[in-house]
Amino acid sequence: MARFYAGATDIPREETTVKTTVTNTPASISRRRLLGAAPAGMAALALGPSLLTMSRPLSAALTPVGELQAPDAHGIRLPPGFSSRCIAAAGLNVRKSWWNTTGYTWHMFPDGGATFDAGDGGWIYVSNSETIGLLGGGASAIRFNADASVHSAYRILGGSNLNCAGGPTPWNTWLSCEEADFGRVFECDPFGEKKAVVRHALGHFKHEAVAVDPVQGLLFLTEDEGDGRLYRFVPDGVNAEGQLNLTAGVLQVAAVDEQGFVSWIDLPNPTPNLLQKPTRQQVPTSTVFKGGEGIWYSNGFIYFTTKGDNRVWQLDTHLNHLRVLYDAATSGNPILTGVDNLTMSSGGDILVAEDGGDMQIVVIDQNGNLAPLLQVTGQDGSEITGPAFSPDGSRLYFSSQRGSAVFGGGKGFGITYEITGPFQEFVRI
Repeated sequence: MARFYAGATDIPREETTVKTTVTNTPASISRRRLLGAAPAGMAALALGPSLLTMSRPLSAALTPVGELQAPDAHGIRLPPGFSSRCIAAAGLNVRKSWWNTTGYTWHMFPDGGATFDAGDGGWIYVSNSETIGLLGGGASAIRFNADASVHSAYRILGGSNLNCAGGPTPWNTWLSCEEADFGRVFECDPFGEKKAVVRHALGHFKHEAVAVDPVQGLLFLTEDEGDGRLYRFVPDGVNAEGQLNLTAGVLQVAAVDEQGFVSWIDLPNPTPNLLQKPTRQQVPTSTVFKGGEGIWYSNGFIYFTTKGDNRVWQLDTHLNHLRVLYDAATSGNPILTGVDNLTMSSGGDILVAEDGGDMQIVVIDQNGNLAPLLQVTGQDGSEITGPAFSPDGSRLYFSSQRGSAVFGGGKGFGITYEITGPFQEFVRI
């Protein structure tokens, strides 16, 4: 089988004719129908800065935020005016204050995360646990009061393994992805009130992350394999609650031509078992992406990273055209390596977390300029995971996956931080 490596000019054509269904037609669902049929609060989330940046004038970016200062008490270098606090550490009870605990023990190896509006002025930060089920696995959540104090902490998913990243949905759920061979996607309730549900229709493969395009009603998924693929899920309409139907639909794989245009090919068997051909090997004409990582939707574009070649990509979901936004091998300012999880600010900046590299979160603005937003020091054996802004954009959450408040440095089981500062001065919409 021919191997393909996606890039601006390095995608050879496959000469073999394969009988598969190729479509560039998005799901037959309009944005008005999706939001209009949704339960209360869904439209606000879908249009909020934490998930969907619509066409509004931008007046600033995070790249000129300032030089990083000396490490603070947590070993984090931040721009002037910013500060950090530890909100949770693996193996310890999440605390409401120094004298009061939630009674919930934070999970090991925190990975992908997102925030959700709690509806009472507060918000929720969810975080995956990239370990096997017997040691935790699944995902947990921390709920904050309106004044940013911790309200409670609890589990939202158990019985799963190596939950790496995932993605939020416009209807206020968290899609948690298993980074394991023939891994699954679980839809979770950030409030912890409803039991998590396996969404087999999203495929069985080594999942990394997922992003929802609420305008066209599509999902895009990355695969963390050296010869991984980029996938698209076309739901079978909406369910009784007006949400995209994740129980049935078509899972497709991307095939990219020399000009960067993408064809989406139906997978013959989206849910293979151990004795069957993996999804990434089912369509010979599909394009290889070297280790798919974080993915995010904003304003008609999908952004994602590939760690094998240190690239950040942009997919126009309307034109089905793909281009490289950043390539460490060719960039004039290659400060970003070990690309991993990503998120976006309300102003359209891409924030990329490093797995290794310099243990930084690096900003890429809309003009392609790069600048570090923060750097974690003294934890070189770790990686930065789960960056996510609070719904109002005033706070940034992330974890150092193998950092530790107990053992120190990068020799522990994970620690989760909150960054506050004058974000609004640099991101105004």
